[in-house]
Amino acid sequence: MGVYLALILLSAVSGYVFYHRVLRLVRQGKGVARFDRPLVRLNGAMIIVLGQSRVLQRVRSGDWAGLGHAIIFWGFLSFSLSYVIFIFGASAWRAFPEKLLTETGVRVYSSYLEIAAAVLLAMLAWALMRRWVVKPHRLSFDLTRNLDSVIVVGLIAGLMVSTILTHSFYVAQGGHGPESEVIIGGALGDWFVDLGIGAGAANALQGIFWWTHLGIILGFAVYIPFSKHMHMVASPLNAFFRSLEPSGVLAPIDLENTEKFGAGRVQDFTWKQLLDGYACAVCGRCSDACPANLTGKVLSPMHIVENLKDHMVAIGHQGARDPEQSEPVPILGNAIAEQAIWDCLSCGACMEECPVTVEHVPTIMDMRRFLVLEESKIPETGMNALLSLEQRGHPWRGTQYSRTDWAEGLDVPTLAEKPDAEILFWVGCTAALEQRSQGVARSMVKVLKAAGVDFAILGEEETCSGDPARRMGNEYLYQIQAQQNIETLDRYIVKKIVTICPHCFNTMRNEYPKFGGDYEVLHYSQFVDELIKQGSVKPIKMVDTTMAYHDSCYLGRHNGIYDQPRDIAKAIPGLTLVEMGSRCRERGFCCGAGGGHMWIEESQGERINHVRTGHFLETQADTVGVSCPFCLQMLTEGIQAKGMDGEKQSRDVLEILADSLEDG
Repeated sequence: MGVYLALILLSAVSGYVFYHRVLRLVRQGKGVARFDRPLVRLNGAMIIVLGQSRVLQRVRSGDWAGLGHAIIFWGFLSFSLSYVIFIFGASAWRAFPEKLLTETGVRVYSSYLEIAAAVLLAMLAWALMRRWVVKPHRLSFDLTRNLDSVIVVGLIAGLMVSTILTHSFYVAQGGHGPESEVIIGGALGDWFVDLGIGAGAANALQGIFWWTHLGIILGFAVYIPFSKHMHMVASPLNAFFRSLEPSGVLAPIDLENTEKFGAGRVQDFTWKQLLDGYACAVCGRCSDACPANLTGKVLSPMHIVENLKDHMVAIGHQGARDPEQSEPVPILGNAIAEQAIWDCLSCGACMEECPVTVEHVPTIMDMRRFLVLEESKIPETGMNALLSLEQRGHPWRGTQYSRTDWAEGLDVPTLAEKPDAEILFWVGCTAALEQRSQGVARSMVKVLKAAGVDFAILGEEETCSGDPARRMGNEYLYQIQAQQNIETLDRYIVKKIVTICPHCFNTMRNEYPKFGGDYEVLHYSQFVDELIKQGSVKPIKMVDTTMAYHDSCYLGRHNGIYDQPRDIAKAIPGLTLVEMGSRCRERGFCCGAGGGHMWIEESQGERINHVRTGHFLETQADTVGVSCPFCLQMLTEGIQAKGMDGEKQSRDVLEILADSLEDG
């Protein structure tokens, strides 16, 4: 009876704390549709939570901490089941464990729990040593040095020790049955008898450790809502409610009906964004992967989600939803620095690394939208790009080129001239208007003509996809650009679009459908790779170079296109393909141009493109290959800044492919 009274009392206390400190606060957030496709969500959540897939994803690259965490988690599940059977079940009916598991099952399970306890104690000791002595970079942040982690490790260790000692003293008092036939407890119990501990003392000690064990379990339930280990409860929910869209997608704002543009108060965020703070395990993986943070900027993705949660808890529930309500302390400029919001490259490295599916980038972008649309705050260089986009339809202020100058002498038709063309080649602002990138557009034409592709361009009718406006926080301007492009594309009944720029590709493929623009959109690497495999494009000229391939964030991490650019490179005679060390594919390092930073100057620290150029130089390759005009510019400048211009080069894979084709 005492067990159930304690369970009911402390469960009630835990539930009360959980409601007021977590659930009630999270429910302040705006609604967001995260209940669709429940079976897909459940299946993914099972893999992420029970399979620990995201925790383990870096083990193969040498981060063994994930394996340690997974072992602790699986041990936690084992012990949680044992509490139901051996504590709560047996307290109601003493024979319950043997009736459920059989005598052999109880014997095996009891021995397994002891061995698991010993393994977990070793894992906990390693975890403490790693966090407080070894101190890898991702555990060097202030939040990861919190004593809360020591308290929780101590409580878990207490559970393990009390498990073993409860068994040991049960054996020492002369206990019988399958629970006495344990390995570690049996050995310790016999040792305690040899030390002279009598049956009465052993019985008392067994009771003490049994109740100690129960007390820690129930105390844990009350303590969790106050600690970072709230992620034990919130992260499974977060995994279920994760976004099922590509990670590069931003949710649109209903400009006519929204209460506020972006997020500047707790009530402006979605409930999922508020839940992220509780799901965060404070492991430091996101900030340790963030190019802005690694180069000395203010931004730390971990601090963004944690500081938002702490701000929400500190100010408490803000009452009924009211667009005019102001918080006691503004979140921006206090809990979260404005500069951190502008440091973000939207590269998604943080989200890729997060083991609990926290969505940092959309949260940061919503605060950026608030700064731009509600506060009229934006770095000057970003404002200049947006003004150019608004006035001239592109962000390249100062360019003297027209949309079609790059195509002079190439006999490239426009859709106005050839409205029934099978493929629309979407050139993009950078490839059309920036001198270095124009070579990529010309190379694309050479490849398309070599393959006999029926294509056309929009020419002067093409305008910016809107991606720079959206990533710099001006959702209003983005939607104007998107609607203008969709009207043009629909007028020509365009079905299939091939882009050079991954940013255009991501926007048109993943974000235009929300505004009625449904088209088949391919990046050139997908389209050209297929042409090569079909035999329509045949690279035959030798290109004697060693090329290190750089993954564009919006092609690779956000859209999962890794193999096609590499397959194109492998098809080029004479080219030797190498990787950028461990910073490739899913772990690729941003060139520094994402999130509008093609135009927004970096605030402080080392330039991101210079760091990425350093990664390239470490490979000893001659050429850094890219599949993005932004990356091309950033790495070209990085090579020049490193004084390697003339020895090393940055080239688009498409340019190298064009060099290997016969002239025609």
